[in-house]
Amino acid sequence: MKIGVLAAQGAFVEHIEMLRQLKVDTLPVRLPQELAGLDGLIIPGGESTSISKLMVAYNLMTEVKNLARSGLPIFGTCAGMILLASNISDSDVTPLGVMDIVVGRNAFGRQRESFETELSIPVLGEKLFPAVFIRAPVIKQVNGKAEVLARLDDGTAVAARQGKILVSAFHPELTSDLRFHQYFLDIVSGSRESGG
Repeated sequence: MKIGVLAAQGAFVEHIEMLRQLKVDTLPVRLPQELAGLDGLIIPGGESTSISKLMVAYNLMTEVKNLARSGLPIFGTCAGMILLASNISDSDVTPLGVMDIVVGRNAFGRQRESFETELSIPVLGEKLFPAVFIRAPVIKQVNGKAEVLARLDDGTAVAARQGKILVSAFHPELTSDLRFHQYFLDIVSGSRESGG
């Protein structure tokens, strides 16, 4: 199994390290030809406007969109979630539009309003997951076949899945808990069908 991590900007090094801990062949992706032969792709957190501009500049936007539509498993965290959405409620960023969710950017305010909490994520088991939110977006609406995987105590949706596309508003790569990445790898290998 070979997983690519989009290395345009943001927390890609941390994702690569998590995948290496899980003994997975990992490749930083900066150019379209580096997408060839991948079994899955991670789009990390960072600054969604910058990542989007870099993806356009390096001709990655159309290629990633086509791969998603042809069934390549993709995991987007924070900015990655914003880019995978079908609609962004408050931004001039053009998303890839491959997941049937509406996302709101910077939903919790500025950097100083960043926080950590423990989330119940049933698909990962009973143990709570340590979720790190940094200038995080939220899922405002879930449509079609997209399903919410986790919510904050107030009901705000912060993780979702649609087929082979997985997103989280938080940063699992900034914790020592490997379960979210393992869940994505299970999607890649086909052992986790939609619905958990």
